[in-house]
Amino acid sequence: MFKTTVENLLEKALEERSDLFLIELSVGDDYGVKVVIDGDKGVTVEDCIFVSRAIEHNLDREAQDFSLVVTSAGAASPLVIPRQFKKNIGRVLNVKTADSAVEGSLVAATDQAITLAWKAREPKPVGKGKHTVNKEANIAYENIVEAKVMIKF
Repeated sequence: MFKTTVENLLEKALEERSDLFLIELSVGDDYGVKVVIDGDKGVTVEDCIFVSRAIEHNLDREAQDFSLVVTSAGAASPLVIPRQFKKNIGRVLNVKTADSAVEGSLVAATDQAITLAWKAREPKPVGKGKHTVNKEANIAYENIVEAKVMIKF
């Protein structure tokens, strides 16, 4: 019942702010609520405060004691839902699948898969030496074990 109430309050807050979206919601046995959000243009402290207040101000602490943490998906956190991939088009990702790892530029993201592009050095088809070739891979979300944005300084 408590979790359902929290889910409904969170859903209402995210409907009001369509630029924000849910990554994770967990409610522990001790009524510890953890909400992880992301946004199409990132997440500010004010965004976290907005979501926190939308939940906290509509629950009765006298009826149920709880703790609430609202946080953003960190820069080093893996991407987990298609909307996160879509907002990161043009950035370099490191994507691990069950049998390989690829680092490349995210050139497209649909609701089913992503497309990565990168350059690789390969042996020339004729003669000695190597040449640079453009590579591209379509990877379905179900085949991604982990995907992270590569932070460049």
